[in-house]
Parts: sequence; C-alpha cells; structure tokens
Amino acid sequence: MNKDLMIAQFPEIALLKDEPLLNYTYTKTGGPADILAFPKTADEAKQLLDYCREQAIPWIVLGNASNLIVRDGGIRGVVIMLSEMNQIVVDGTSLIVDAGAKLIDTTYVALHESLTGFEFACGIPGSVGGAVFMNAGAYDGEIQDVFASCDVLLANGQIVTYTKEEMEFAYRHSKLQEQKMIILSSRFDLAKGDQEQIKKRMDELTELRQLKQPLEYPSCGSVFKRPVGHFTGKLIQDAGLQGLKWGGAQISEKHAGFIVNVDQATATDYVELIAHIQQVIKETFDVTLETEVRIIGEE
Repeated sequence: MNKDLMIAQFPEIALLKDEPLLNYTYTKTGGPADILAFPKTADEAKQLLDYCREQAIPWIVLGNASNLIVRDGGIRGVVIMLSEMNQIVVDGTSLIVDAGAKLIDTTYVALHESLTGFEFACGIPGSVGGAVFMNAGAYDGEIQDVFASCDVLLANGQIVTYTKEEMEFAYRHSKLQEQKMIILSSRFDLAKGDQEQIKKRMDELTELRQLKQPLEYPSCGSVFKRPVGHFTGKLIQDAGLQGLKWGGAQISEKHAGFIVNVDQATATDYVELIAHIQQVIKETFDVTLETEVRIIGEE
C-alpha cells in the first residue's frame, strides 16, 4: 500500500500515517495503524471502502476503541474511526444516531427530550456503533431493548438497513459480528417519560458505576462475558487473583472483572494476563471465560 498516495487521494478526509493507536484506545496501549482514517459522513466512509476494495487494502473499524485491545504490532492497512460521524437527531420519540456518536451523549439527548428507555446506558463508554455491534448492556438493560433498525455499509459497497428482527441479538452478540461492514447509523425507539424520574435513574446508575468500577485508570471495560451461573468478578476473587499485576497491567482491586493500566502497560501485558486468568479459572472451577473485549492487530 502506498500510504502517501492514499493520503493525496482523499484531501478532504483526515488520514494519519503510521499513527500509534495507544493515543486512541481506552487501555492506552496498541501499536501503529498504517493509515488511520476519520470519515465525517457516510459518503466519505463509502469512498474509503471502495478505494480499499479496488486496491485490495485490508481495513477494519474501531468504533471509538473502548472495549478493545490493539496488539503492540499495530494494524496493517486502513483503520477507520467513526468519531467524526456523531450526529444525533430527534424524531418524535425516536433517536436517529450516527455510529460514531458517544453512547453517553445519546442518553443525555434522550434525557433532554424526556424520553425513557435508554437510562441503562448512561455510563457505558464507547460509541453507538460499537454498542449496537456487541449489544452492549448494563443494569438489566441492553441495546436490543431500544433498537429499531440500523443502516450498514457492507464490504461490497452496498448500504442496507437491518431491522431488530434481522439483527439476531443475544448476550453481547449481534449479526454484525459475523459480517465485514461499517455501521453508519441506528434508530432507537423510546417512550415519553418524566424527565425528573429519568434523571434520577441516570444519577443512580452513574453513582453505582463510580462506586464499583475503576474509572480512575485506563481500562478496556468489562474483560469477560458473564459465564452462565457465575459472576466473573467473584470467580477471579475466589481464585485469589484480584490485584495481580502482570507487567504494567493489573486485575483491578476495585472490580475483579476489570484489568487496568497502572504502569505503562503494553497490549502484550493485557493479553498474557487475560490468558492467565482464563487458565486459572478453568483449572480451579472448570469454568471457561470468554472474552467480551475484542483483541485485534499484530504481535
């Protein structure tokens, strides 16, 4: 791939060459992207995808890199971040939200409009596109509870709309995980509510999150999916692992389901610590921990 040629091809799109992804990931780890791209519109995203397809350049979408670990070797090809595609439109009791909009910002627009149903997401970091991709959830709520439809740009350049019924939502899963695509925007159907009650619930959940989660350190959020019949944090505590340091990464002393960057951790520290946790929990309790966090890139 000729990086300079690609940058010259798209003067209207911010393209960064050999950009360290640790500047963008919530863990503050990760090697460089050959090209890091910030499209502002669906049309710009399509132009990038068409170019990559024609030139046989690999590409990947990061969302806003919250529930994600990028390995220290970085990512070859084009990395697309959608943070510049962040419009939130109110349509009656629905919100139409660009994929790069922050989930937290979306919940506050709902609050401003006295729309209820999105309170559960008020403290979830990350983008709307990423939340839809993984059916993000917290405090007995999930994206599928409010999701109506989304517009998706497929690898072949076609734009399609998926309804809720077509998304195959399950715990931390959607149909989109089996496809090479870019989420462009999503529609969420909410209901009119009492603004004071909505704010009260959001304040309660924000306080809970601040009390229980290690927000003072960089982290990738919840590392593992909840295994059936168990709580991940308790398994890690009962195995005597809470507080364990691995290089600059540490199993949080505040919440054992989180791994925090306490001392200039590398992605390798994270990946090795995750593997160690999985091994110990399997040997101790015969429980298989699946990662919720995505791990991508090269060693």
